[in-house]
Amino acid sequence: MDKRILQVQGLVFTLQAIATLADLVAVRGFRMQAGSLTNEYKVRMTKLHSTAAPDIPNWRGWLAIVFLGIGAFTIVTTELAPIGLLSAIARDIGRSEASVGLTVTLYAWIGAFSALLSAFALGRLPRKPLLIGLMLCLALSNGAATVAGSFGMLLSARACGAIAHGLFWAVIAASAAQIAPPRHVGLATSIVFGGVSAASVLGVPLATLIGQESGWRVAFGAIGVLSLIVALVMVPVLPGLKQEEAQDGRAALAGVLRRADLWGIYVATAFAVTGHFAAFTFIEPFLREAPGLQASLVIALLFSFGAAGLAANFVTGIFIDRYLRSFLMLALCMLSLALIILGYWRDSLGVTGITAMLVMWGAAISAIFVGFQTWILRTAGTAAMPASAVYVAIFNAAIGTGAMVGAWVLSSSGFPAVMIVAGLGGVVSILVTASIGRPALALQPGLSQ
Repeated sequence: MDKRILQVQGLVFTLQAIATLADLVAVRGFRMQAGSLTNEYKVRMTKLHSTAAPDIPNWRGWLAIVFLGIGAFTIVTTELAPIGLLSAIARDIGRSEASVGLTVTLYAWIGAFSALLSAFALGRLPRKPLLIGLMLCLALSNGAATVAGSFGMLLSARACGAIAHGLFWAVIAASAAQIAPPRHVGLATSIVFGGVSAASVLGVPLATLIGQESGWRVAFGAIGVLSLIVALVMVPVLPGLKQEEAQDGRAALAGVLRRADLWGIYVATAFAVTGHFAAFTFIEPFLREAPGLQASLVIALLFSFGAAGLAANFVTGIFIDRYLRSFLMLALCMLSLALIILGYWRDSLGVTGITAMLVMWGAAISAIFVGFQTWILRTAGTAAMPASAVYVAIFNAAIGTGAMVGAWVLSSSGFPAVMIVAGLGGVVSILVTASIGRPALALQPGLSQ
């Protein structure tokens, strides 16, 4: 036991050292460039907000951001709903659960492609009708899934929803940043990503419950109705949002892909998300194999994971605008530590220890999602939409890659190795983040624009 304690302490000290080293590497340059970073960020955000909606009441702006978060809740629930309905769908359409799992994997890859497509197809479109149209497309996709009579029809319905998914995510963060005051971009992003955590905590379990009680088709129908309601509410709530200028999609995307400052964030995101989904894809069977853990506790533990992520969104919203880099580094350390401990010592942690690691993991990944997206928005400035499109494409590709990596490690080395490899992905993300310069500073109330 003493040896294990020393090993855990060694991991803690190692990760703390990495985070400290990252701060020390950047501190000298940060002190010299803080003023220029602030001025650069002010110029970027002034341009971004120069074509925002006309003057609207502050409450309406935040209400619009909240409904963007509800839209995120709906679209993520749509993406992940089949996970809890695999058995029911497989029985109904006469396919194996592995085959039905393609409805999630295919969704992620098509979403990645459509996010890149947005840089070419959506640059000149006003965002309000675009967002409403995408929510209506999502409603139609879920409706088509409800009446699908074959596996091919179900895949086609899911593919249509995946296209809307990628386009939606490429636009939503930039839209929230445009509506919010410049100094509160991080808070707006955390509200939007709160919909992601809420989908894990409430959306997927509710879809599963509806599927168990009334059938999987009713579950998809309920998500479709919610999508339609969100689209209708967006009509009076969302302000009119336009692009800052008509840009050639290929030129804008090429400009983003040439920027080394953005690529550092993309690579760090890819490693963190791949590691997370390599482990999270197999979290349910991993927990069921834990000694002394009753099957009835698995749902409660997964709820704790999602609830921690939802709570972390609120905490992240408080600190992210002032302490983006430090907060993100802390979250990456927590993610890596939790995964590695689960991989090495799951069988001796007990219920309390496993719960603590899942809470740490859930809170960390939520902050990581918000942190990297906020960093992209601060750095991209007026190129927020094509930069977000690339980010979403990489994010969705990392989901599919993580699931494949996890499956490969699982088949060769077992569940504990999956967690350890996933944790090492987080460590690589820490090192990459340490090599990037600090993000541009958020405007504070006392600064002029």
